[in-house]
Amino acid sequence: MALVLDLLNRDPRPNIGNPKADAGEVRHPEKQKRPENPVLRKPDWIRVKAPGSPKWAETKAIVKANKLVTVCEEAGCPNIGECWEKKHATFMIMGDTCTRACAFCNVKTGVPEPLDHDEPRKVAEAVAKLGLEHVVITSVDRDDLKDGGAEHFAQVIRAIRAASAGTTIEILTPDFLRKPGALEIVVAARPDVFNHNLETVPGKYLTVRPGARYFHSLRLLQRVKELDPAIFTKSGIMVGLGEERNEVLQLMDDLRSADVDFITIGQYLAPSRKHHAVIRFVTPDEFKGFETIAYVKGFLMVSSTPLTRSSHHAGEDFAKLRAARAARLG
Repeated sequence: MALVLDLLNRDPRPNIGNPKADAGEVRHPEKQKRPENPVLRKPDWIRVKAPGSPKWAETKAIVKANKLVTVCEEAGCPNIGECWEKKHATFMIMGDTCTRACAFCNVKTGVPEPLDHDEPRKVAEAVAKLGLEHVVITSVDRDDLKDGGAEHFAQVIRAIRAASAGTTIEILTPDFLRKPGALEIVVAARPDVFNHNLETVPGKYLTVRPGARYFHSLRLLQRVKELDPAIFTKSGIMVGLGEERNEVLQLMDDLRSADVDFITIGQYLAPSRKHHAVIRFVTPDEFKGFETIAYVKGFLMVSSTPLTRSSHHAGEDFAKLRAARAARLG
């Protein structure tokens, strides 16, 4: 089981993109001087039911009681109602403040607090309490740390293994840019799935993901397979940022060249008017076309829908991923 969030502009916390937000901390100081982008009317296929069921509340209570951060609440995701209803959870470790400022992301930017060295235990206890069969662990970028937080990732993985031996573990990591040896530390802890998102096509990196490097991210995914071929690799992108169809197809080829097993493709939704604009809403038929092409190109698993997010249905998808590998190996 797993969890991620996209509040679709219903985020009650202070937000520079919401002029009516309560006074308080500015989440994205680097975006304050940017002009506001127009908001496109969402088509019917992108609308979701607001969360609020008893099971959703129970999951929220467990997260709060353990003083944990979820990317669901921090990044904002249209699937939180469905995921928390099923007790699916993606935990965001190493704090709620990112050292980068990507144009698409709603996670708070600034100077992070020191690491909570008791966090691995708290995450492991929450996983056990929720009875998760599959958990997703992600993090903010921690460029301030010598290893980018690699050892902290490894400690969380080991703590979950000790507390809940039957739980499979998926990690969604930063790129560990310019952190020699960081990737090796994480891979040595042996997560079941190693996910690192490319987020967008290379031609959009300067405006969408300026702190990252496309080919570094590709090499990171390729290196995981070289270090441990048994680990499943996964990557995702958003569409609707102004990319061309042929650029998406080339990105698929790049991922397959890196031997990536699983690709996710979802619609970009702007967290605020100050974030990168939604250029267009990609139709469900176009998403289905991407899915068909990706399978032809050799991916073991493909999730391509408007509401696809990296960790949405992660547990169910992991079971399918293992079955697909077994079938391919005969």
